[in-house]
Amino acid sequence: MKDRLSQRWADVQLALALLTRLPLPGQSLPDRGAGAAWAWPLAGAAVGGLAALTASAALALGLPATVAAALALAVQALATGAMHEDGLADTADGLWGGWTRERRLEIMKDSRTGSYGVAALVLVGLLRWSALAAALEGGVALLVAAAVLSRVPMVGLMALLPNARGAGLAQSLGRPDGRQAALAAAVGAGVALLLAGPAALVLAAAGGAAALALGLVARAKIGGQTGDILGASQQLSEAAVLVAAAALV
Repeated sequence: MKDRLSQRWADVQLALALLTRLPLPGQSLPDRGAGAAWAWPLAGAAVGGLAALTASAALALGLPATVAAALALAVQALATGAMHEDGLADTADGLWGGWTRERRLEIMKDSRTGSYGVAALVLVGLLRWSALAAALEGGVALLVAAAVLSRVPMVGLMALLPNARGAGLAQSLGRPDGRQAALAAAVGAGVALLLAGPAALVLAAAGGAAALALGLVARAKIGGQTGDILGASQQLSEAAVLVAAAALV
């Protein structure tokens, strides 16, 4: 039992090291690759928790919800190194900027951001910001729930779709099996239920639908997923969860 708990805690630290830029103890951890993917929603909880504290402080100072939402999103981007935003931009450029599978993958690998990427960042960013500002009326817990639930589809897409590139970070991690994906879903749903109550089921459905739509497009256009697709799925899922939360509030 002690060894199992130690392994689970190590997985949480690996998830934080992969998905955030938060300072962690300098201890050496075994590289379990996709075996630690079940803990990705918990990394989202850490990022969302920091953003929620920021939003709470802003609201306590009398700042409007729109400002609190903007500050919360800025903290999230800082905590993750904007890696998911980068994935969204690259995904938009690649999937809609190329005419062949090979060209799309080539564009996604290019570090430069094109017009589709800029448009995606602006439009999805505005959607997340406006929805979060409205959702804050229901409390900052919804912000944490969105951060948690939006990391679950990353595991699901990684398990369901083959790696389209055959190289890169997502490929090096391997593919989580069904058990890892189910555990990630259970962890995400459990935390969200604690934070949002029964409404978490609606939020999870909204986030899952957005990620599924992206997965279908990615499968059709490039034959699977990449790290950029996974990052984009987080952004789109979070936007969908926040829109659903705003509607429920």
